[in-house]
Amino acid sequence: MTEPALDIQQLAHTFNRGTPYETTALGGVDLTLEPGDFVVVLGSNGSGKSTLLNAIAGSLMAESGRIRVDGTDVSRWPAHRRARLIGRVFQDPFAGTAGDMTVLENLAIASTRGLRRALGRALARARREELTEAVRRLGLGLESRLDTPMGLLSGGQRQALTLLMAMLVRPGLLLLDEHTAALDPRSAELLLRLTQTFVSAERLTTMMVTHSMPQAVRLGNRILIMHRGVVAFDLSGPQKRRARVEDLLARFEELRRSDMLDDQAADLLRRTYV
Repeated sequence: MTEPALDIQQLAHTFNRGTPYETTALGGVDLTLEPGDFVVVLGSNGSGKSTLLNAIAGSLMAESGRIRVDGTDVSRWPAHRRARLIGRVFQDPFAGTAGDMTVLENLAIASTRGLRRALGRALARARREELTEAVRRLGLGLESRLDTPMGLLSGGQRQALTLLMAMLVRPGLLLLDEHTAALDPRSAELLLRLTQTFVSAERLTTMMVTHSMPQAVRLGNRILIMHRGVVAFDLSGPQKRRARVEDLLARFEELRRSDMLDDQAADLLRRTYV
């Protein structure tokens, strides 16, 4: 039997525990992704979606729960060790690259992710040719700018290269953390097309956090809607294929009404017993 690409059990984390600002960010999340799943994660601010990605990547060490990637328990691994199995693209185009290093040097370092880094060996002629061909597949003409410092590129160009870098060492899981949010509409659309092409061609198991409902409807084979630190809705199969923006809005309205009822019930209890 094939191992799940991602298996999360009872993942929980609370910020500011024991203070008046205590907030449950993850409330015991259970989640399984099969190999090749492309899951889009929606949720309002504070719903837990970014905390979930941080916990998977290891930039946040969850208080409890288990995370397995391709059958390997990474729950207590630091982020740099998880990078052998997990690729990630951040919202900020400048977060995943070194601006003072050339395009080629950035790519070379990314190609050794999880290994002992030896930049000289990574830039050997054969490897340079492989990386040049990989950049050519982006269709942006950047193969002629391999010796340009990364910091001189536009945000869209840099984010496209960051996406490529995350996939050079084929990850067991690709995390996309609102990776189009900081781009202008034209660059965002270009990056979405590249994302679709690469994920489909490589059959990469992918989690993409976004605030965009049209993106959620358009991309992937599954939609998760997070609310108050848990997965409130999980749409897959025919539900996902038939989903429209209006359907997602209705789900969010359902959650809003539920919150209002919870608040009203709490207020009623206070009035009754205080």
